[in-house]
Amino acid sequence: MCNSHNNKNKLHKGAALEHGKAHEQDHNHWSRRSFLKNLGIIGGGAFMLGKIPVSASVAPSLNMALNNANTDRVLVMIRLKGGNDGLNTIIPLYEFDTYANFRPTIHVPESQSWNLSNDFAMPNFTNSFQSLWGDGKMKVVHNVGYPEQNLSHFRSSDIWASAVDSNQPAESGFLGRYFGDLYPDYLTNPPVDPPAVQIGSIGNMTFSDPNNTSMGIAVSNPEQLFNIAQTGQLYDVTNVPDCYHGEQVGYIRAVANTTFIYAERIKEAFDASSNSATYQSNLGEQLGLVARLIKGNLGAKVYMVSIDGFDTHANQAQPHETLLNNLSVDVKNFYDDLEAGGEADRVLSMTISEFGRRIEENASNGTDHGAAAPMMFFGSGLNGRGFVGENPSLTDVDDIGNLNYHIDFRSVYATVLENWLCIDPDIVDTVLMNSFDRLEDLELVCQDVTSTSVPATSLELQHHAIYKNRSEVIIRYKLPETMSVKVEIMNVLGQPVAELFNGTQMPGQHDLVFKNYHVATGVYYYRILAGGRVFSQPLQVAR
Repeated sequence: MCNSHNNKNKLHKGAALEHGKAHEQDHNHWSRRSFLKNLGIIGGGAFMLGKIPVSASVAPSLNMALNNANTDRVLVMIRLKGGNDGLNTIIPLYEFDTYANFRPTIHVPESQSWNLSNDFAMPNFTNSFQSLWGDGKMKVVHNVGYPEQNLSHFRSSDIWASAVDSNQPAESGFLGRYFGDLYPDYLTNPPVDPPAVQIGSIGNMTFSDPNNTSMGIAVSNPEQLFNIAQTGQLYDVTNVPDCYHGEQVGYIRAVANTTFIYAERIKEAFDASSNSATYQSNLGEQLGLVARLIKGNLGAKVYMVSIDGFDTHANQAQPHETLLNNLSVDVKNFYDDLEAGGEADRVLSMTISEFGRRIEENASNGTDHGAAAPMMFFGSGLNGRGFVGENPSLTDVDDIGNLNYHIDFRSVYATVLENWLCIDPDIVDTVLMNSFDRLEDLELVCQDVTSTSVPATSLELQHHAIYKNRSEVIIRYKLPETMSVKVEIMNVLGQPVAELFNGTQMPGQHDLVFKNYHVATGVYYYRILAGGRVFSQPLQVAR
């Protein structure tokens, strides 16, 4: 947590809360996580498509859950990275004097805004949103947050990605938790299309499964991506120095080689379509790529794009204006692009950000980390424009002077998953680890579709790998009853490289030894077929 933000006084005007050492450490931690994720060491893989970094989530259980809902709807999550200032985005006209007094330098003058209603306005530099609002294709959800807000970028981002409580560890993404139970053999039998595509935000865990098994590759353009899909290899894992450093290089290269599995399919969708709009920013390039993949019928149901720079501690006015202008222009371009391809009606977009900003400006003409903030939604599926939730109060604040949250972000997630993506409500509650209220005022309706949950089997198998030494790995599992069992080792192409057992085994613990000295450095999987189910986990072979 950023300790420099633990000011116990309410709304002390002119307080200058510095970043501080904790804030710097928080950013360094965040950067290290993103670096490792980009290498593919932790879940979620990355490559380049049209000069944009892309990660394709290997999330077959999500794919199964989504595909069992008979809908072709798409969700686009727009991440406002750094903590967007909600008060300068959705301006509170009903408390304008209070707002302006707390922000004498950086408030948006009423004369430089356009009205959403008698109570709210947006800055003129977001006027590209006016047509979406006027056409009933935009809604604002007020006061979104969570209990006991953590003001660390890294921790709060993980909370939003994982949907855990603020006092719980974030070990997997809320979408990634569909993985094992709904499609237990995803490691060896992935779907044809990636169910989720993430552009930027490589360190974000939204699509990471509990085992962090997704990998990453890096290429410079779609043509190279296609070549990787043809050859199945990006890096040479054998021509490395014969030393410990070489072993680590070989391992990283092997991990990077594993996500080519979706490269050709994404290339096909990319080449099958084109953009019908001209975008103005990096966010626009990302949205333009998403539009092409949607129009090219990739089949992914969830996309995440990202726009960085919202951590506006100093001299906020101009950077924030540029960010919101890019957001408004390119979201409008995105829907124009989709409309030209006849795809706009099936795409819902929403903004997310790890937290809002403080009510009062600081001594550096910026704002420090806050709590509750608005979310914006776009698309014709909203069935009209409007607001969801209570008006924010600038005087009824929490004990450190931040806006109080009234809507838990997990209620937003639950509403979108059930009423837009048409996921079975019991599955939604399971993946969010609780039952959260649905927001009726969002007016999302799952109609003319049938949601089907995936039936669970009664067999639960405890299994894991034990690394005895560099040449031997023990596959340990415990059977609840006598049954036929087959255990084999697979490479990343889904090809068997070793069969460890094939026959009948008694109840209890079983240990099988995989002697890996005859296989190349890289990532493999063990697969256990038992009781009509398939269980699998990754193995790392490093010399």
